[in-house]
Amino acid sequence: MNNVILIGMPGSGKSTLGVLLAKALGYSFIDTDLIISRKAEKPLQKILDTDGLEFFLKLEAQTGCELECDHTVVATGGSMVLSEQAMAHLKQMGKIVYIDVPFDEIERRVTNITTRGIAFRKDETLEKVYKNRVPLYERYADATVKVSSRGNIEDTVSRLLEQLIFG
Repeated sequence: MNNVILIGMPGSGKSTLGVLLAKALGYSFIDTDLIISRKAEKPLQKILDTDGLEFFLKLEAQTGCELECDHTVVATGGSMVLSEQAMAHLKQMGKIVYIDVPFDEIERRVTNITTRGIAFRKDETLEKVYKNRVPLYERYADATVKVSSRGNIEDTVSRLLEQLIFG
């Protein structure tokens, strides 16, 4: 296993889990949202507000397609799965793991939907985004780790490691 690519909804914990998983595996860690923010020289929400959703999605897809790393845990933005090309590239780079969090927990965690830098159309709700993306997460995933509201982060990292080692 060369790289581990984490996919899932905003608020699913990809970045937090990714750092801990990278430490456990002795891997590096990359967050594609941070790369996008650096490329654009502004926070994600500012990109969405000033440049628009289509520009953001194009920049995200480009970031996914250009990513090159080795022995790295990659936390992707929640909308990376909207780019088939990016996902095809990421799938060649390593194992894709879907962090599956139920909608009620996502809704509880994501309280700042309009300021967090989440890619969605003005007419979409968080629930609609969830319903549209879950089939894509499931389609691209090599493995899935279900996260409950009762589970703690260490338990989730342990289950992630188990999936990766024994998967």
